[in-house]
Amino acid sequence: MAGFRQRVPAPVDIAMVAHPSVTLLIDLSDDDGLVYDGQGRRGHGSVVIGLAPGELRASGLVGECLQIRLRPDAATVLGSSSVVSGSVKSLADVWGRDAGRVEERLRTAGSWDERFAVAADVVRRRIGDGPRVDPEVAHIWRRTVAGGGRVRVDGLADEVGWSRKLLWARCRAQLGVTPKRAARLVRFDHAAHLLAAGLPPAGVVAESGYVDQSPLHRDVKAFTGLTPTAVAPAPWLAIDDVAWPDSWRAGRPVTGGAVDGHRTDPVSPNVRRCLDHL
Repeated sequence: MAGFRQRVPAPVDIAMVAHPSVTLLIDLSDDDGLVYDGQGRRGHGSVVIGLAPGELRASGLVGECLQIRLRPDAATVLGSSSVVSGSVKSLADVWGRDAGRVEERLRTAGSWDERFAVAADVVRRRIGDGPRVDPEVAHIWRRTVAGGGRVRVDGLADEVGWSRKLLWARCRAQLGVTPKRAARLVRFDHAAHLLAAGLPPAGVVAESGYVDQSPLHRDVKAFTGLTPTAVAPAPWLAIDDVAWPDSWRAGRPVTGGAVDGHRTDPVSPNVRRCLDHL
């Protein structure tokens, strides 16, 4: 999780880039605050963003917000796989009246550390009460992330002792995406951060395992609607190294940066960040 604050609430307009996690943006601003626009849906306030939602923008007069990233195998805490798979829903639609109570607790907290503790407690309780994905499905997701999206579906099926057909069916039902699309998203995310770091497309192709620039261009277009050149300066990417400094090692996402669906220990302090923007 990470906390964001502007000392003086100011208009924000950001194109959000797809990420291999389910994201909760909890708006702690006064008045209308955060406005989101994606999938032909426009709303304001706290929002839940599933895997690979396509083009999405966040705007509005934003003062403070808390961002929580959940691995999709832990995100069943939010409800059904429809939340995980590319959907954009208000937090109230997902958590009902409890959403307002959580927001109020977070707003009245005396510090960011207290806010992080409140959020961790809420998610931990919901994980404890919610459904679990199959251990095989959790393993497949971890292997996909650890491999930077460069994994063979047949190989994953052999690892867990499932047929390819069963693997696809379970992943789609419990994660909301097929293994192939999950791998594409993870590899795209790796490539997008390399582009943001200033690596030219040809270098990104070599580092990310693409055959050539054409598949890279295709994936970037599919997940963002933009070209690789246009994605590189995206502010949502540029801030990741500051907000989530422990989520990247050697250009590859590390499993465990978000609340773990199979543990009940508090969120590690090294993933807690509060950024004060002047």
